Amino acid sequence: MSRKSLDHTLKLLKELDRAGSVPEVVAAVQRQLTGFGVDAIIAGLLPTSPALSGFNRQFLVMESVPAEWRQRYLSRGYAAHDPIVAQTLQRQTGFSWGDLDRSPPMTATAVRIMDEAAEFDLCEGYTVPLTTVEGEIGGMSFAGARLDIAPEHRGMLTLVASYAFGHALLMRGQPMEAAAGLSPRERETLQWTAEGKTDWEIGEIMGISEHGVDSHLRGVRTKLKTRNRAQSVAEGFRLGIIV
Repeated sequence: MSRKSLDHTLKLLKELDRAGSVPEVVAAVQRQLTGFGVDAIIAGLLPTSPALSGFNRQFLVMESVPAEWRQRYLSRGYAAHDPIVAQTLQRQTGFSWGDLDRSPPMTATAVRIMDEAAEFDLCEGYTVPLTTVEGEIGGMSFAGARLDIAPEHRGMLTLVASYAFGHALLMRGQPMEAAAGLSPRERETLQWTAEGKTDWEIGEIMGISEHGVDSHLRGVRTKLKTRNRAQSVAEGFRLGIIV
């Protein structure tokens, strides 16, 4: 992530901090991402199969989709057949809905769900898989009739999703256990990661090998219970570890 992109993201994170409710979090995210074509966001916790058949509104952390689509999705048990949900449970990093292959083994029901979503202008989307500090799996999708998300924006969306998701969970009263303390070197590595430095650059700054940098970041992910760098950075900002 470039310094300019990071600065833009930090402004959004500060705006999220001022949000006093989950709807305000949703509004802040959508307001900042309008230029990317984002008209709706959907974020929720995902029970693993076969519990997905019982997916209901309680699992939704925040959303801004048409009420008719939400009702249809929940009443018909679409979560158990949704290809976006399936990919979210399998992947570690964000993905574009356009990356999904609609040919078999995607089921006819899965294709129908995507087509019906498009009827509500949820034609294109980008989804970020997430994990809470308790180890629960979730995800956040940004959707619209036509998205304008360049590859260089994906890191920003992952950071925003991680931060907004954690913030909304706190507002819902979801218990969040305190993260184990990072060592000074882990904190420093995370700080430079947030600045957009590569492993090589961080190693040069800290006087360690790229393997050493990777080791510190793995320690960060273990202690913060995150899945990737962007989530680690988002959690670092939320906890005040990154300044």
